[in-house]
Amino acid sequence: MATITNFVAKPLLSLSSIQKASSLFHHHRSFSSLITKLKPSSTKPEAKHARFNMTTKAAAASGTKKVQSDERVVKVHSMSEFDEALQSAKDKLVVVEFAASHSPQSKKMYPFMVDLSRTCADVEFLLVMGDENEKTRELCRREKIEKVPHFSFYKSMKKIHEEEGITGDQLVGDVLYYGDNHSAVVQLHNREDVETLIQDHKADHKLIVLDVGLKHCGPCVKVYPTVVKLSRRMEDTVVFARMNGDENDSCLQFLKDMEVVEVPTFLFIRDGEICGRYVGSGKGELIGEILRYQGVRVTY
Repeated sequence: MATITNFVAKPLLSLSSIQKASSLFHHHRSFSSLITKLKPSSTKPEAKHARFNMTTKAAAASGTKKVQSDERVVKVHSMSEFDEALQSAKDKLVVVEFAASHSPQSKKMYPFMVDLSRTCADVEFLLVMGDENEKTRELCRREKIEKVPHFSFYKSMKKIHEEEGITGDQLVGDVLYYGDNHSAVVQLHNREDVETLIQDHKADHKLIVLDVGLKHCGPCVKVYPTVVKLSRRMEDTVVFARMNGDENDSCLQFLKDMEVVEVPTFLFIRDGEICGRYVGSGKGELIGEILRYQGVRVTY
Protein backbone atom coordinates (compact mmCIF):
# COMPACT_ATOMS: atom_id res chain seq x y z
CA MET A 1 0.00 0.00 0.00
CA ALA A 2 1.25 3.45 -0.89
CA THR A 3 2.52 5.67 1.88
CA ILE A 4 0.29 8.64 2.63
CA THR A 5 1.95 11.96 3.36
CA ASN A 6 0.11 13.90 6.05
CA PHE A 7 -0.29 17.58 5.34
CA VAL A 8 -1.04 20.08 8.10
CA ALA A 9 -4.70 21.07 7.79
CA LYS A 10 -7.51 22.12 10.04
CA PRO A 11 -9.79 19.16 10.88
CA LEU A 12 -13.24 19.55 9.37
CA LEU A 13 -15.32 16.65 10.65
CA SER A 14 -14.25 13.64 12.67
CA LEU A 15 -15.43 10.24 11.46
CA SER A 16 -16.09 9.32 15.05
CA SER A 17 -18.73 12.02 15.34
CA ILE A 18 -20.88 11.48 12.26
CA GLN A 19 -24.10 13.37 12.78
CA LYS A 20 -26.86 14.44 10.46
CA ALA A 21 -26.73 18.15 9.76
CA SER A 22 -29.91 20.00 10.65
CA SER A 23 -29.22 23.72 10.77
CA LEU A 24 -32.48 25.60 11.26
CA PHE A 25 -32.95 29.33 10.86
CA HIS A 26 -35.28 31.05 13.27
CA HIS A 27 -36.68 33.44 10.68
CA HIS A 28 -38.47 30.64 8.83
CA ARG A 29 -42.11 30.20 9.58
CA SER A 30 -43.50 27.30 11.50
CA PHE A 31 -45.59 25.12 9.18
CA SER A 32 -48.04 24.26 11.95
CA SER A 33 -48.65 27.94 12.71
CA LEU A 34 -49.36 28.61 9.05
CA ILE A 35 -51.94 25.87 8.92
CA THR A 36 -53.80 27.09 11.98
CA LYS A 37 -54.16 30.56 10.45
CA LEU A 38 -55.61 29.32 7.19
CA LYS A 39 -59.29 28.70 6.59
CA PRO A 40 -60.44 25.83 4.36
CA SER A 41 -60.23 27.03 0.79
CA SER A 42 -62.56 26.18 -2.05
CA THR A 43 -60.02 27.38 -4.61
CA LYS A 44 -59.19 24.75 -7.16
CA PRO A 45 -55.63 23.37 -6.86
CA GLU A 46 -54.80 24.38 -10.42
CA ALA A 47 -55.74 28.00 -9.82
CA LYS A 48 -53.89 28.16 -6.51
CA HIS A 49 -50.70 26.84 -8.06
CA ALA A 50 -50.96 29.21 -10.99
CA ARG A 51 -51.14 32.13 -8.56
CA PHE A 52 -48.23 30.76 -6.54
CA ASN A 53 -46.08 30.32 -9.66
CA MET A 54 -46.68 33.89 -10.81
CA THR A 55 -45.75 35.23 -7.39
CA THR A 56 -42.63 33.16 -7.02
CA LYS A 57 -41.37 34.04 -10.46
CA ALA A 58 -41.54 37.69 -9.56
CA ALA A 59 -39.87 37.04 -6.21
CA ALA A 60 -36.66 35.54 -7.60
CA ALA A 61 -33.56 36.63 -5.75
CA SER A 62 -31.28 39.23 -7.28
CA GLY A 63 -29.00 37.71 -9.89
CA THR A 64 -31.31 34.76 -10.54
CA LYS A 65 -32.35 34.23 -14.13
CA LYS A 66 -36.01 34.86 -14.89
CA VAL A 67 -38.00 31.67 -14.63
CA GLN A 68 -39.19 30.70 -18.10
CA SER A 69 -40.81 27.35 -17.52
CA ASP A 70 -41.52 25.13 -14.55
CA GLU A 71 -42.99 22.10 -16.31
CA ARG A 72 -40.41 19.74 -14.76
CA VAL A 73 -41.43 20.71 -11.22
CA VAL A 74 -44.35 18.41 -10.49
CA LYS A 75 -47.03 19.75 -8.13
CA VAL A 76 -48.22 17.07 -5.72
CA HIS A 77 -51.66 17.33 -4.13
CA SER A 78 -51.96 14.18 -1.99
CA MET A 79 -50.08 11.32 -0.34
CA SER A 80 -51.00 8.93 -3.14
CA GLU A 81 -49.57 11.29 -5.79
CA PHE A 82 -46.45 11.79 -3.67
CA ASP A 83 -45.83 8.05 -3.21
CA GLU A 84 -46.50 7.39 -6.89
CA ALA A 85 -43.96 10.07 -7.90
CA LEU A 86 -41.27 8.57 -5.64
CA GLN A 87 -41.96 5.09 -6.96
CA SER A 88 -41.85 6.10 -10.61
CA ALA A 89 -38.51 7.90 -10.08
CA LYS A 90 -36.90 4.56 -9.14
CA ASP A 91 -33.23 5.19 -8.27
CA LYS A 92 -33.18 8.81 -9.45
CA LEU A 93 -32.73 11.58 -6.91
CA VAL A 94 -36.05 13.22 -6.01
CA VAL A 95 -35.95 16.72 -4.51
CA VAL A 96 -39.11 17.85 -2.74
CA GLU A 97 -39.86 21.39 -1.63
CA PHE A 98 -42.51 21.57 1.08
CA ALA A 99 -43.85 25.11 0.91
CA ALA A 100 -46.77 27.29 1.99
CA SER A 101 -48.54 30.11 0.19
CA HIS A 102 -48.01 32.55 3.09
CA SER A 103 -44.24 31.91 3.33
CA PRO A 104 -42.10 34.56 1.57
CA GLN A 105 -39.05 32.30 1.83
CA SER A 106 -40.91 29.49 0.05
CA LYS A 107 -41.64 31.82 -2.85
CA LYS A 108 -38.02 32.98 -2.88
CA MET A 109 -36.64 29.43 -3.07
CA TYR A 110 -39.02 28.12 -5.73
CA PRO A 111 -37.25 29.78 -8.71
CA PHE A 112 -34.05 27.95 -7.72
CA MET A 113 -35.98 24.68 -7.93
CA VAL A 114 -37.23 25.58 -11.40
CA ASP A 115 -33.76 26.60 -12.56
CA LEU A 116 -32.28 23.32 -11.30
CA SER A 117 -35.05 21.30 -12.94
CA ARG A 118 -34.03 22.72 -16.32
CA THR A 119 -30.34 21.86 -15.91
CA CYS A 120 -30.43 18.57 -13.93
CA ALA A 121 -32.19 16.10 -16.20
CA ASP A 122 -31.30 13.15 -13.98
CA VAL A 123 -33.15 14.61 -10.96
CA GLU A 124 -36.90 14.73 -10.32
CA PHE A 125 -38.41 17.79 -8.58
CA LEU A 126 -41.65 17.91 -6.59
CA LEU A 127 -43.54 20.79 -4.97
CA VAL A 128 -45.95 20.27 -2.08
CA MET A 129 -48.02 23.26 -1.02
CA GLY A 130 -48.67 22.21 2.57
CA ASP A 131 -51.57 24.60 3.11
CA GLU A 132 -53.37 23.74 -0.13
CA ASN A 133 -55.88 21.28 1.32
CA GLU A 134 -56.35 18.64 3.99
CA LYS A 135 -54.61 16.00 1.84
CA THR A 136 -51.39 18.02 1.63
CA ARG A 137 -51.63 18.83 5.33
CA GLU A 138 -51.88 15.11 6.01
CA LEU A 139 -48.85 14.47 3.81
CA CYS A 140 -46.83 17.07 5.70
CA ARG A 141 -47.82 15.53 9.02
CA ARG A 142 -46.72 12.11 7.80
CA GLU A 143 -43.37 13.47 6.60
CA LYS A 144 -42.96 15.39 9.91
CA ILE A 145 -42.67 18.80 8.23
CA GLU A 146 -42.73 21.52 10.88
CA LYS A 147 -41.24 24.52 9.05
CA VAL A 148 -41.20 25.73 5.48
CA PRO A 149 -39.50 25.85 3.12
CA HIS A 150 -38.33 22.32 3.85
CA PHE A 151 -36.33 20.31 1.31
CA SER A 152 -36.27 16.52 1.40
CA PHE A 153 -34.13 14.30 -0.81
CA TYR A 154 -35.20 10.76 -1.72
CA LYS A 155 -33.66 7.85 -3.61
CA SER A 156 -35.38 4.53 -4.19
CA MET A 157 -38.26 5.82 -2.03
CA LYS A 158 -35.94 6.34 0.94
CA LYS A 159 -35.23 9.75 2.45
CA ILE A 160 -31.48 10.32 2.28
CA HIS A 161 -31.22 13.95 3.34
CA GLU A 162 -33.32 16.92 4.45
CA GLU A 163 -32.70 20.58 5.26
CA GLU A 164 -34.48 23.72 6.38
CA GLY A 165 -33.38 27.33 6.25
CA ILE A 166 -31.01 26.96 3.30
CA THR A 167 -30.09 29.45 0.59
CA GLY A 168 -30.34 28.96 -3.16
CA ASP A 169 -26.61 28.26 -3.39
CA GLN A 170 -26.89 25.61 -0.68
CA LEU A 171 -29.75 23.96 -2.55
CA VAL A 172 -27.66 23.83 -5.72
CA GLY A 173 -24.78 22.28 -3.77
CA ASP A 174 -27.06 19.66 -2.22
CA VAL A 175 -28.54 18.68 -5.58
CA LEU A 176 -25.07 18.29 -7.09
CA TYR A 177 -23.80 16.32 -4.11
CA TYR A 178 -26.69 13.88 -3.90
CA GLY A 179 -27.74 13.60 -7.53
CA ASP A 180 -25.14 14.71 -10.07
CA ASN A 181 -24.43 11.19 -11.34
CA HIS A 182 -23.61 12.25 -14.88
CA SER A 183 -20.95 14.83 -14.14
CA ALA A 184 -17.27 14.38 -14.94
CA VAL A 185 -16.70 13.18 -11.36
CA VAL A 186 -16.28 9.40 -11.25
CA GLN A 187 -18.49 7.86 -8.55
CA LEU A 188 -16.72 5.12 -6.58
CA HIS A 189 -18.69 2.64 -4.49
CA ASN A 190 -16.06 0.17 -3.22
CA ARG A 191 -12.32 -0.60 -3.12
CA GLU A 192 -12.48 -2.42 -6.44
CA ASP A 193 -13.72 0.76 -8.13
CA VAL A 194 -10.71 2.65 -6.75
CA GLU A 195 -8.26 0.01 -7.93
CA THR A 196 -9.83 -0.05 -11.41
CA LEU A 197 -9.66 3.75 -11.69
CA ILE A 198 -6.00 3.78 -10.67
CA GLN A 199 -5.15 1.00 -13.13
CA ASP A 200 -6.98 2.81 -15.96
CA HIS A 201 -4.84 5.92 -15.56
CA LYS A 202 -1.38 4.46 -15.03
CA ALA A 203 -0.69 4.72 -18.73
CA ASP A 204 -1.81 8.31 -19.28
CA HIS A 205 -0.11 9.56 -16.07
CA LYS A 206 -3.09 11.74 -15.19
CA LEU A 207 -3.38 13.07 -11.65
CA ILE A 208 -6.31 11.48 -9.82
CA VAL A 209 -8.04 13.63 -7.19
CA LEU A 210 -10.14 11.41 -4.94
CA ASP A 211 -12.70 13.31 -2.86
CA VAL A 212 -13.49 11.28 0.27
CA GLY A 213 -16.46 12.40 2.35
CA LEU A 214 -19.61 11.37 4.20
CA LYS A 215 -23.25 11.52 3.14
CA HIS A 216 -24.34 14.13 5.69
CA CYS A 217 -21.12 16.14 5.99
CA GLY A 218 -21.80 19.87 5.59
CA PRO A 219 -18.23 20.82 4.49
CA CYS A 220 -18.25 17.91 1.99
CA VAL A 221 -21.44 19.26 0.41
CA LYS A 222 -20.07 22.81 0.48
CA VAL A 223 -16.92 22.03 -1.50
CA TYR A 224 -18.48 19.58 -3.98
CA PRO A 225 -19.74 22.17 -6.51
CA THR A 226 -16.12 23.31 -6.81
CA VAL A 227 -15.07 19.70 -7.47
CA VAL A 228 -17.72 19.42 -10.21
CA LYS A 229 -16.59 22.68 -11.88
CA LEU A 230 -12.93 21.67 -11.75
CA SER A 231 -13.72 18.23 -13.18
CA ARG A 232 -15.18 19.89 -16.27
CA ARG A 233 -12.46 22.50 -16.69
CA MET A 234 -9.49 20.18 -16.06
CA GLU A 235 -10.73 16.97 -17.69
CA ASP A 236 -7.77 16.84 -20.07
CA THR A 237 -5.18 16.62 -17.29
CA VAL A 238 -6.93 15.61 -14.05
CA VAL A 239 -9.36 12.83 -13.13
CA PHE A 240 -11.78 13.65 -10.30
CA ALA A 241 -13.49 10.91 -8.30
CA ARG A 242 -15.64 10.73 -5.19
CA MET A 243 -16.36 8.18 -2.47
CA ASN A 244 -18.72 8.42 0.49
CA GLY A 245 -17.08 6.56 3.34
CA ASP A 246 -20.38 5.68 4.99
CA GLU A 247 -21.98 4.21 1.85
CA ASN A 248 -21.06 0.63 2.75
CA ASP A 249 -18.55 -1.50 4.68
CA SER A 250 -16.10 -1.63 1.77
CA CYS A 251 -15.93 2.19 1.59
CA LEU A 252 -15.56 2.50 5.36
CA GLN A 253 -12.72 -0.02 5.38
CA PHE A 254 -11.01 1.87 2.55
CA LEU A 255 -11.09 5.07 4.65
CA LYS A 256 -9.58 3.22 7.60
CA ASP A 257 -6.84 1.73 5.43
CA MET A 258 -6.06 5.18 4.02
CA GLU A 259 -5.97 6.58 7.59
CA VAL A 260 -8.65 9.13 6.79
CA VAL A 261 -9.85 10.59 10.10
CA GLU A 262 -11.41 13.89 8.95
CA VAL A 263 -13.52 14.75 5.97
CA PRO A 264 -13.50 16.04 3.38
CA THR A 265 -10.11 14.55 2.55
CA PHE A 266 -8.68 14.74 -0.97
CA LEU A 267 -6.19 12.02 -1.93
CA PHE A 268 -3.82 12.80 -4.81
CA ILE A 269 -2.80 9.75 -6.84
CA ARG A 270 -0.42 9.52 -9.80
CA ASP A 271 1.05 6.48 -11.57
CA GLY A 272 -0.61 4.20 -9.05
CA GLU A 273 0.93 5.88 -6.02
CA ILE A 274 -0.66 8.17 -3.43
CA CYS A 275 1.54 11.26 -3.51
CA GLY A 276 -0.29 13.46 -1.02
CA ARG A 277 -3.52 14.67 0.53
CA TYR A 278 -5.41 17.80 1.44
CA VAL A 279 -7.85 17.93 4.37
CA GLY A 280 -10.35 20.80 4.22
CA SER A 281 -13.11 22.48 2.26
CA GLY A 282 -11.34 25.66 1.18
CA LYS A 283 -11.85 26.22 -2.54
CA GLY A 284 -8.66 28.22 -3.04
CA GLU A 285 -6.55 25.83 -1.01
CA LEU A 286 -7.91 22.83 -2.93
CA ILE A 287 -7.14 24.42 -6.29
CA GLY A 288 -3.66 25.34 -5.07
CA GLU A 289 -2.95 21.76 -3.97
CA ILE A 290 -4.18 20.35 -7.29
CA LEU A 291 -1.92 22.73 -9.22
CA ARG A 292 1.00 21.86 -6.95
CA TYR A 293 0.63 18.14 -7.65
CA GLN A 294 0.36 18.91 -11.34
CA GLY A 295 3.80 20.45 -11.09
CA VAL A 296 2.64 24.07 -11.25
CA ARG A 297 4.59 26.34 -8.92
CA VAL A 298 2.20 27.93 -6.43
CA THR A 299 3.16 30.87 -4.23
CA TYR A 300 1.13 32.04 -1.25
